[in-house]
Amino acid sequence: MNNIVTKLEAVERRYEELSQLMASATPGQWSLAQEQAGISPTVFKFREYKKTAKQLEETEQLLKDSLDPEMLAMVKQEIEDLRKRCDELMEEIKLFFLSQDPSSEKNAIVEIRAGTGGEEASLFAADLYRMYSRYAQVRGWKVEIMDISHSDRGGFKEIIFEVSGKNAFGRLKHERGVHRVQRVPVTEAGGRVHTSTATVAVLPEAEEVEVNIKQEDLRVDIFHSSGPGGQNVNKVATAVRIVHIPTGMMVACQESKSQLQNRTKAMALLRSRLLDIEQRKQQDEISKDRRSQVGTAERAEKIRTYNFPQNRITDHRIGVTLHNLPALLEGDLDELIDALAADERAKQMEEAFA
Repeated sequence: MNNIVTKLEAVERRYEELSQLMASATPGQWSLAQEQAGISPTVFKFREYKKTAKQLEETEQLLKDSLDPEMLAMVKQEIEDLRKRCDELMEEIKLFFLSQDPSSEKNAIVEIRAGTGGEEASLFAADLYRMYSRYAQVRGWKVEIMDISHSDRGGFKEIIFEVSGKNAFGRLKHERGVHRVQRVPVTEAGGRVHTSTATVAVLPEAEEVEVNIKQEDLRVDIFHSSGPGGQNVNKVATAVRIVHIPTGMMVACQESKSQLQNRTKAMALLRSRLLDIEQRKQQDEISKDRRSQVGTAERAEKIRTYNFPQNRITDHRIGVTLHNLPALLEGDLDELIDALAADERAKQMEEAFA
């Protein structure tokens, strides 16, 4: 607590310093007002906390006096109320120190790829897509497939889709990583439990102004879209493949019957991937690139396990196990995502007040 109060006192001193600087600032020094506006909610809440804490201290002093039973009960109740209010104010203050992810409110682009496990991994990738689609439906989000590669038994080797809606990225970002499934696959005649994986990457949808892409850096190919087995499904070439020459990154979109719509979706995917790389550079994680989200899809690099024989789902990052696997696969993900978000906030607080 002392460490937190020390930091808050420093913020308050800075607020007062800015007030003095602004008194003699020129009209062009708008940055001072901007900085002060940014810390003023924290300062005002801290001052309310100090006022409440002082009232608590003064009220506790009354316990040293000789009080009749009725007055003693009133004082004790007042102390309890003030302590509760102090705790509430401190929790509110802590939230001001948490770094807010500016991408949280954005739409999300989700990429699911089959990992270790052959055809069963592709079927699991399809299960994950269904899970996220149902979750989006529950939250009133829109899902639009951008690209898809089918497997022979109806699964997905890869599927990329956009989820549009309020706080879509903020909720789905916790799904990034390797997902592991343990079950008897339809491809197994002997009834043995197999372990397979699929990787999930989640990117915030990037605005055009956030990523500068030069047209001369792009190579655009138009081709016929294909369905399961690779057969052409359109007589007119509408599928679009875009290669970003400087990075070698390639994106493709073939799900729309309109070449223009496919190109628009492909460019959105390219922008999001390039923005993701740039953000990782800023975080000194360029060596990991996008693979830091999904690892190498080996079985040991899992974030979550879906165990069908035991009706169990375990998130290894927070050590949470739930025994409602069918409901989760039908999109009932809020309990798990809320736990992951709470863990993220706790770690941010620990960092902020270490």
